[in-house]
Amino acid sequence: MEFDNSQLMTVLPEVVMLTGALLVLLVDLMVRDSNRMWPYALTLGTLLAAFAAAISVSGGSSEIILGGNYVRDAMGDSLKGALLLIAIPLFIYAREGLRKMGEWRSEYLTLGLFAILGMMVMISANGFISLYLGLELLTLSLYALVAYCRDSSKGAEAAMKYFVLGALASGLLLYGISMIYGATGKIDFPGIMQQIAADNAGDNTIFVFGLVFVVIGIAFKFGAVPFHMWMPDVYQGSSTPVTLLIGSLPKIAAVAIALRVLAGAMEGLHQDWYMMLVILAILSMALGNIVAIAQQNIKRMLAYSTISHVGFIFLGILSGTEDGYRAAMFYAVVYALMAVGAFGILIALDRKGVVVDQLHQLKGLNERHPWLAVTMLLIMFSMAGVPPTVGFWAKLFVLEAVVSIDMWWLAVIAVFLHHWCFLLHSRRQVHVLRQTH
Repeated sequence: MEFDNSQLMTVLPEVVMLTGALLVLLVDLMVRDSNRMWPYALTLGTLLAAFAAAISVSGGSSEIILGGNYVRDAMGDSLKGALLLIAIPLFIYAREGLRKMGEWRSEYLTLGLFAILGMMVMISANGFISLYLGLELLTLSLYALVAYCRDSSKGAEAAMKYFVLGALASGLLLYGISMIYGATGKIDFPGIMQQIAADNAGDNTIFVFGLVFVVIGIAFKFGAVPFHMWMPDVYQGSSTPVTLLIGSLPKIAAVAIALRVLAGAMEGLHQDWYMMLVILAILSMALGNIVAIAQQNIKRMLAYSTISHVGFIFLGILSGTEDGYRAAMFYAVVYALMAVGAFGILIALDRKGVVVDQLHQLKGLNERHPWLAVTMLLIMFSMAGVPPTVGFWAKLFVLEAVVSIDMWWLAVIAVFLHHWCFLLHSRRQVHVLRQTH
């Protein structure tokens, strides 16, 4: 296979991101600590340039290049654009938080850019090889970021837990990929889809066996129950600027993985994998909402809230319809925005030497910072799906997709679990704040 230089234009966003990350790394070696503004400005410029590149190559028909390992299509264009735009305020908040902690170093910028590059590769992956390369680039960067604060014992413990469980999940994912490759002889998604369609009338036991392990790997990256063990500890143990990154952008890439693999390569096995997602969705919504009620730490509470949101994202994916897939994508983007806003407010409330991560620390917020209090209220309402916030519409679109395939009972369970737990959680928050008055 000969490499065509014209293919570089299609992968221009990834090329720009890689170049920018390397330049940030080099510039950081040449500037003094007092001039660390240069790597930061270069980081924001890289994100803007990558967004402009993504817009310039978008549109038109889908393109499959690099030996079938990379695809540019409407879904990838949309998710990359949202990813890069949301990353800009994320780095702005993170810089402020790291400065307050006295941990402002350019390593965060470099690792963050490499993590985003990994997400972009995952979004455009058209085969298991490219998908796994992007996934490992993302997770290795996140492992280092969790242990970013070198003097934090909680951060080191969280990074070790994340690394061990992440290695286990990667091993399960690779085992599932090897089973699928053994059954199909294909590693690219279109080839696997064609092979499954050709063997649909025969025995598909090996396909399903490999599919189970692939779904487990995907569920771990989402943080779905019962593969959620790492999420609360990582959210709490990490510094707030790191939690800001881990808790927002990777969900967009995780949706891309699920859609590429399940709705793409494994579309012919929809009857096998959709019931797996039904179980994961119900467990995630139930445990995520219920356990969040008992949390005193805000970051742990938002971690369990994330788990419940993952259940709603799965509802859109398991529907197996175009509307359901679009609803899942929209939900992931909306959640990423809400997470950036929520953790950004916590960073804004931090003071030098004092980190705001406990529920009682928000007491009197309306008197001290009325605008931040109103913004946090709107974000919490949006996460709860209170109309007319954007979170309400995201949930509505997902529930409509489920009802459209006559699984109204699943929509009823989702609404009951979410809003019943929301009422209980609201009452508990009011009670806690009154006790600390």
